[in-house]
Amino acid sequence: MTSAMMSPIPTTVYRLNLLGLACALLAGAAGPASGASSASEPNETRWISLFNGKNLKGWHPKITGYDLDENFGNTFRVEDGILKVRYDQYERFDGRFGHLFYETPYSHYRVRVEYRFVGEQTRGGPGWALRNSGIMLHCQPPQTMRKDQDFPVSIEAQILGGSGTGERPTANVCTPGTHIVMANQLVTQHCTNSKSQTYHGDQWVTMEVEVHGNGKIKHLVNGQTVLEYERPQLDENDADAKKLIKDGNTMLSAGYVALQAESHPIEFRKVELMPLEE
Repeated sequence: MTSAMMSPIPTTVYRLNLLGLACALLAGAAGPASGASSASEPNETRWISLFNGKNLKGWHPKITGYDLDENFGNTFRVEDGILKVRYDQYERFDGRFGHLFYETPYSHYRVRVEYRFVGEQTRGGPGWALRNSGIMLHCQPPQTMRKDQDFPVSIEAQILGGSGTGERPTANVCTPGTHIVMANQLVTQHCTNSKSQTYHGDQWVTMEVEVHGNGKIKHLVNGQTVLEYERPQLDENDADAKKLIKDGNTMLSAGYVALQAESHPIEFRKVELMPLEE
């Protein structure tokens, strides 16, 4: 080796190098900075709880035959930190379909609920409504609904519970006053089944819907994708939807989120939403 290569390292540089190495080791041991998350893990801190566990502040009930915010029979209530749909003050259901609207419209978001069906269907409820509810997406403003309107113009992420025997998937899609596109084909049938398993009994189930405006919409059950579609749009042949069409544009890209009451008691222990970038 030459004498130049044998020159001693200056003391200041040596100390700086040791300090940098120590900082790097400490940073590695501590892990990511507070609040950070890896790309493979969802950022749970971005989920917003849509109900406060005490009352229905921020929510607006609309029940068929009643004015907006008239919560007939205390159908929607919060007890023990759980949002409940109950019919103990009904003699018969008599077509009183209910929807509980959150106060803020959204376009790009993820909505997540943990739900379970309980008890027996209310007397007078239709047979198809056994263990049946839904998360309504891109809803029309609740104040624009007719007093006797059964369902808001919307896209429904249908919630179904098993009847005890046979298969009955949940997280299906239904389209009151609307259409969707799947595999580049316009779908005009009212409901399309997902590929989820059947959930019998009163078990808790986690259902999530990822909505990208007028783009793709994805349904997930217990973390598994079970259905995808896109381009939600108004049905020009539906009387209620026709009133919402502006300048010939039938595409739906935003709206309200609502929870459904269709005659079978259901509980939601979580209703959360995460806004997404457009």
